Amino acid sequence: MATFLYRLGRLTARHAWRTIAVWALVLGVLGGLMAAFSTPPTSQITIPGAQFQQVIDDLGQEIPASSGGIATITIENERAGAFTPAQRTAIDQTLAQWEKAPHVQSVMNPFEQQARLDDGAAKVRDGQAQIDKQQAELDKGHDFLRLATRDLATARADLAELERAGQGDSAKAQELRAQIPNRAQGNADLKAQLDSGDAKIAQARAQVQQGQRMLDLSDGLRFVSKDGSTAMLQIQFDQSVSQLSPEVRAHVPEIGAALADDGVRVDYNADILQTRSLIGVGEIVGFVIAGIVLLLMLGTLVAAGLPLLVGLVGVGVGIVGAMAATAFFDMNSMTPALALMLGLAVGIDYALFIVNRHRQQLLGGVELQHSIGLATGTAGNAVVVAGTTVVIALAALTVSGLPILAQMGLVAAGTVVATVLVAITLTPAVLSLMGRRVLSKRAWAKAGYAADGGKHAGSPRARGRWVEVVTDRPWLAIVGTVALIALLALPALSLRLGLPDGSSEPKDSSAFHSYVTIEDNFGPGANGPIVAVVSLDDPISQAEVTPTQLRVGEQLADLDGVRQVVPFGVSADRDTLAFQVVPTEGPTSQRTVDLVHNLDELGSDLGQGESLGITGQTVANIEISERLASALPLYVLLVVGLSLLLLMAVFRSVLVPLVATGGFLLSVAAAFGAVVAVYQWGWLGDLLGVSRPGPIMPFFPTLLIGVLFGLAMDYQMFLVSGMHEARAHGEESRRAVRTGFRQGYKVVVAAAAIMISVFAGFVFAHLTMIRPIGLGLAIGVAVDAFLVRMTLIPAVMHLLGDKAWWIPRWLDRLLPNLDIEGTGLTRHLARTESERGDDSEGEPATAGDRPAYETV
Repeated sequence: MATFLYRLGRLTARHAWRTIAVWALVLGVLGGLMAAFSTPPTSQITIPGAQFQQVIDDLGQEIPASSGGIATITIENERAGAFTPAQRTAIDQTLAQWEKAPHVQSVMNPFEQQARLDDGAAKVRDGQAQIDKQQAELDKGHDFLRLATRDLATARADLAELERAGQGDSAKAQELRAQIPNRAQGNADLKAQLDSGDAKIAQARAQVQQGQRMLDLSDGLRFVSKDGSTAMLQIQFDQSVSQLSPEVRAHVPEIGAALADDGVRVDYNADILQTRSLIGVGEIVGFVIAGIVLLLMLGTLVAAGLPLLVGLVGVGVGIVGAMAATAFFDMNSMTPALALMLGLAVGIDYALFIVNRHRQQLLGGVELQHSIGLATGTAGNAVVVAGTTVVIALAALTVSGLPILAQMGLVAAGTVVATVLVAITLTPAVLSLMGRRVLSKRAWAKAGYAADGGKHAGSPRARGRWVEVVTDRPWLAIVGTVALIALLALPALSLRLGLPDGSSEPKDSSAFHSYVTIEDNFGPGANGPIVAVVSLDDPISQAEVTPTQLRVGEQLADLDGVRQVVPFGVSADRDTLAFQVVPTEGPTSQRTVDLVHNLDELGSDLGQGESLGITGQTVANIEISERLASALPLYVLLVVGLSLLLLMAVFRSVLVPLVATGGFLLSVAAAFGAVVAVYQWGWLGDLLGVSRPGPIMPFFPTLLIGVLFGLAMDYQMFLVSGMHEARAHGEESRRAVRTGFRQGYKVVVAAAAIMISVFAGFVFAHLTMIRPIGLGLAIGVAVDAFLVRMTLIPAVMHLLGDKAWWIPRWLDRLLPNLDIEGTGLTRHLARTESERGDDSEGEPATAGDRPAYETV
């Protein structure tokens, strides 16, 4: 590999402008394809076999009017008090315009809906009052009937007494005998009337009780606040909101903007406002900081610009190519954001490694073209191996079985492949054009070169002493580093996963204001209602619909964490009933998560021939989070296993890869701890733009582990390969640790600073879901580079000594020799020089310098 890369570097350096033209052509072609065929990213997340998706599909077939996406909107009177008649008129006009918008099925009028709720409650009260009044009249009738019945019994007793006394023919007896039948018939008629009244009242009371039970289920449900100054409405589309085109989504707030003239504020939930832009201020700031770091390290603008150019071209090829491919698949909005963040960071770093090696060789007296080839064959070889590690970690996301993770991993992996190809071809080409300007005059002079390129006595170069401090007290370095990282990782024990909601949006955003407005005026659960769908084996009659709704609704309402239950749909054949379940707490609270699980368990206890399914954004978020978490262990095992084999092949050691992996786990723990402390606990929330603490995005652990593992192995590669190289050239193992560290620490420091800058820029990204990933990677890189690779690893390697490089002979024979240090290239060049004698390529730049191949 090293020899091939050496030749490739020489080739692209000799044909610099052709190489540049090829990459320009590639970008142009891909850009044209993207412009012609690409489709906008979507925020939709699909999970094969997901329960929530199956319930949505079934609901769409049974009750079509209840399917499709929903946009929740809040409207507020910015002036004091309730909405005025003029404002109500303006709002009604806006609602009518929304109803005419493309893909809109219906628009809920909050005032009419609230009026129905209030009217229903009033009807129940009036009905109960009417029943009470009628009951009072019936009670009087029953009292009269009891008196009449008693009087009739008395008359019959008197008649019997007269007959026993022999006065049966008396006038009194005859009068009683004539009255008794009439009284009996009157009592019977009255009783029949009263019984009929009782039956009617019982029926009316049952109806009122049903109404009251319905009211009890939805007690507290409102669409207009009690003071009349705020309303909540919903727009239902004929497809999910995430599938709507940007133009359709943008049209909704465009219509609502007219209400501002009437003093009405309109805010929208996060789905309808989801931004598609990739680049924000934070990303630009991170890129600028990376440029400053490069300028400070390399000393010239042209040299500092080369890694930035490579990073941009690599990211451009990767992302533009992926966007062009969206003609064949839908891309999630997070996918290009991750590819941009990672591709930019590794592209800059990989180019920097090659440039730094080239600069060192030039200062060592190597001829320009030969140095470019050597840098590509050695540092470029390390870049290829490091990039392969990152690609393995990203491509392994496909084993999760989740399309969203597979897509993000493959697009990011493709972008990394593009940056590696750009780094090993475009970098040599531009270095050839730059010539000696890759080094500043000060750097030349400091190394002992005159302005004309001649050698003179220069000042000795300073060496880093940190490795001496670490290796002089290895146990202190190990214990101190592990203790510090453990302290940083403590918050990770509280890690809780969940997709973000409107509360995670920036405080000044419409989505955040809408979320808070709903929470304050209509309850936290109104931000994340759950849809419960009951399927019946046998259709029910129309008369059974309401009793069944009440029975099921009360079973749902009895669960802990339920605030309201609202029946909202019945299928035409009456075998499917739909309910809206409003949780007591917000969509990301643990109590709501428990409620979703309890609803799942309730499905088998509803009744014979009945099954329950749940869906909605809240359910989808919870199910997706749990599916992602369950895919993590297999992914970690695969990535670590493959990468251990790769590192064994690189370093010809068993312990070095194990130590590297152990250090990586410490870095991951620290990154998890930092993210939990900031985004879940709220530490430094105001500084880092955390609107409200909440659970961590479920993609975070998998993505962080995959990306950080690849980057950590980069630093391991560039530091430990120097130690391996020094030992291969005959140095004692412990001394080789110091030598290798000194050779590579500066470029690792610069590379880490660049990555930290790029990742930290994404902490303030407009796409809030990417922010925790940016912080986690920034902290993870900082911990891994400075605490693990530059402190812990040298200390452990020093203690291990020769044992660090032990490998069984059978394994050594099985593993391929990747020759990352370029030893094979050195032998090849030496052999070539010996064969060609004085005619060989790569003559030294100045007389008296040692042969160029020895600088490898």
